[in-house]
Amino acid sequence: MKRRLLLSSSAAAAAAAGLPCAFAQPAAWPVRPIRLLVPFPAAGATDLFARGLAQKLAERLGVSIVVENRPGAGGSIGADAAAKAAPDGYTLMLTTSSTHAIGPAINPRLPYDTVRDFTPIVHAGNAPSIMLVPNDSPARTVQQWIDHAKRNPGRLNYGSSGNGTIVQLTAELFKSQAGIFVTHIPYKGTALAMPDLMSGKLDVVFDSLPTGLPFVRDGRLRALGVTSLKRTPLAPDLPPIADTLPGYVSNTWFGVYGPRGLPAEVVARVNAAANQVLADADTRERFARLGIEAVGSTPAQFAQMVADDAAKWKKIIVERRIVGD
Repeated sequence: MKRRLLLSSSAAAAAAAGLPCAFAQPAAWPVRPIRLLVPFPAAGATDLFARGLAQKLAERLGVSIVVENRPGAGGSIGADAAAKAAPDGYTLMLTTSSTHAIGPAINPRLPYDTVRDFTPIVHAGNAPSIMLVPNDSPARTVQQWIDHAKRNPGRLNYGSSGNGTIVQLTAELFKSQAGIFVTHIPYKGTALAMPDLMSGKLDVVFDSLPTGLPFVRDGRLRALGVTSLKRTPLAPDLPPIADTLPGYVSNTWFGVYGPRGLPAEVVARVNAAANQVLADADTRERFARLGIEAVGSTPAQFAQMVADDAAKWKKIIVERRIVGD
């Protein structure tokens, strides 16, 4: 009994003096709900993906995960909140290429540094786009469309969801690699561009798979290819544009970050749980219905992918003098 009291007194004295205590054990993580910030509005593809991932992660980590939407300024408001959160493992962020690959090149005055202020955890998914043309287009393949554009320099156009968006960048990357001149016509979302594409007022649109593919299935538009590097199970019948333009790839990626200084053991726990979730067949099917292919990675692989993607888009943005709306 005396020994027990002595040990308790020693621990209390060490704590009072601010000294490390050999008898104190660090609290297990996680012991309370985790907040998953999503820097985009509710009900969109990113939000639905985040909620599906959060549900499965919560089951594996043993605590609830609350999705909190912080939209605005192209995702930078939510990303800034995540960057400034305490690195205790109770605030994570699910974001896309717009905040960490495209945003810094479009807006160099962001309130955060995409490398310094975040801890990469896992590359969760990719959403490729689809190259759509009118049914009366003379092109039935990517190469035929490129040849058509070269025969008509400056006479063809493409629609996008706005200046500085992934839709515009995808088209500009295509133009750069194909060596063609095609005029940009921005819309406030690709949904507004679809009637003009179907009527032939537009010559091509690079749209997301979930919104673009139904037009193809209904026979209202023709699809020439996908922007993934290889064939995607999301649209297995479509060839990748990279078969014609080697190395061509444009994905909206989804990934999980924590704030800078996130403990390595927390990163490892979340990464392991996320990779297990992303390998689950039912989960992959659920995400596929959103037009997102589950990926999975190590933190280092995720960081390298983002660095490569950011360098690619910065080059296009600078060369093409692209500015945001």
